[in-house]
Amino acid sequence: MQKPTQPAPQQEERPVAPPVQVRTLRKVYRDVVAVDGIDFTLRRGSVTALLGGNGAGKTTTIAMLMGLVTPTSGEARVFGADMARERYRVLHRMNFESPYVDVPMRLTVSQNLEVFGRLYGVRSLARRIAVIAEELRLGDLLDRPYGRLSAGQKTRVSLAKALLNAPELLLLDEPTASLDPDTADWVRTRLERYCRERAATVVLASHNMAEVERLADRVIMLEKGRIVADATPQALIDRFGRTNLEETFLAIARRGADEAELQP
Repeated sequence: MQKPTQPAPQQEERPVAPPVQVRTLRKVYRDVVAVDGIDFTLRRGSVTALLGGNGAGKTTTIAMLMGLVTPTSGEARVFGADMARERYRVLHRMNFESPYVDVPMRLTVSQNLEVFGRLYGVRSLARRIAVIAEELRLGDLLDRPYGRLSAGQKTRVSLAKALLNAPELLLLDEPTASLDPDTADWVRTRLERYCRERAATVVLASHNMAEVERLADRVIMLEKGRIVADATPQALIDRFGRTNLEETFLAIARRGADEAELQP
């Protein structure tokens, strides 16, 4: 007599780690507290702006998310990996763009993209470079040394480098700084398209409030290393009775940390 077959045991599905999870994150440089015990979690496909004045902790926070700076305490996790100890597990899934960080000046645009493509392990690299060069209008610049490009051209190359590995998490530090309005709008449009098509998660540090209002669906404002406001752009505007985010930013900054405690 044939024994009845037993149903195969079902494996429990492991919860998917959020793209970014920050827990009581703190960084102290000697007697200076750069980041002071902040917490936030980002969902997939979201665009979150980190705002604050100079020295508020934005750059240090991004550096810890990249694994470049080790926290004094707490943790920064990206796709579940502790970036202080496990960043190499997930670096290929993320990228960074800033006009303040140059690539090698003597290398051509094509050579630079090839170097970074190899670092990120991009498959079919030549084809990927050709595609992204077409998307970002870099075809005429590929054979030119990076150091001979204009500011706007360098920004397009920097953006190409940041999107080369099709990152799931994109960290942007002042992505349109020093650009003319037309070029800045062109860059923002490309970023919007990329986020829409890839459902990428974005962390944006910017002093351009119009840019934040256009791109971000959440604002986290830092002051002296602490989160003093966390809400959607419109919620912040309504809360402070202003007409735009720039006026709201000034209102929060002038009120100080003790009076601006908002949650999303």
